[in-house]
Amino acid sequence: MITCYISYQIDPSQVAAFEAYGKTWIALVERYGGQHHGYFLPHEGPNDLATAAFSFESLAAYEVYRDQIKSDPDCVAAFEFAEKTGCIKRYDRHFLRPCLTGDAQAIAAFKA
Repeated sequence: MITCYISYQIDPSQVAAFEAYGKTWIALVERYGGQHHGYFLPHEGPNDLATAAFSFESLAAYEVYRDQIKSDPDCVAAFEFAEKTGCIKRYDRHFLRPCLTGDAQAIAAFKA
């Protein structure tokens, strides 16, 4: 599994537009076989930072998704909405390998 973690610099006056954009992409990622972990909007602290994370089975599956969304009318509309509203100033994409389960044996090894 590979997780795409995106950090966004957003326009603080366009948080509502960014939230609408995010809600749209949650469904779109899932349409293409990904598992979305949500968008996280500013609350306390910097008012221009947001994040999102979603996972695919593999980097190859993510690349198929990236290719397919180029011709999906809903995806194109979402990209155009972000551009029209200016809600996203910049973003950085990182690919991470998740660690999602605990290991009691590993804990015991620390105590040895």
